[in-house]
Amino acid sequence: MAEKLKDKIYEYLSDHYYLNLATVSPQGRPMAHTMAYVSKGATVYVATNKNTRKVQNIVQNPHVAYTIDEDDPDWFEIQALQIEGKASIVTDESELREVGEIMVAKFPVAADMPPDPESIMIKIEPEVIYYLDYSVNFGYRERVNL
Repeated sequence: MAEKLKDKIYEYLSDHYYLNLATVSPQGRPMAHTMAYVSKGATVYVATNKNTRKVQNIVQNPHVAYTIDEDDPDWFEIQALQIEGKASIVTDESELREVGEIMVAKFPVAADMPPDPESIMIKIEPEVIYYLDYSVNFGYRERVNL
């Protein structure tokens, strides 16, 4: 069952475009950031400017959480992911190239964007994933530890 659920999670990640990333400021204030992402298995990557608050927050505290969900008014059809993990800045050149290729495949507009020396790639490795599917039962969710 766990492998089937992991496959559902990987498919859900690859079929969606945006996540809502939660970070905590050095002062303890929570912040939410809507971001485009790409995934490789259960690991997600987001590109951002290196001077953003989210990067400052991650440098101080790499523990993050994010959600990916549907925009459906029917509460009994809710499907979503709730993920807790650790974020890090990608510095490995081969990983950056590979993720860049995944990014262009998912978001073709990225191929037309000029290189930005202020841009960095953040990698989020999950520790716990909750898969919500209210079509099974209202409030239904399954936990996967990674």
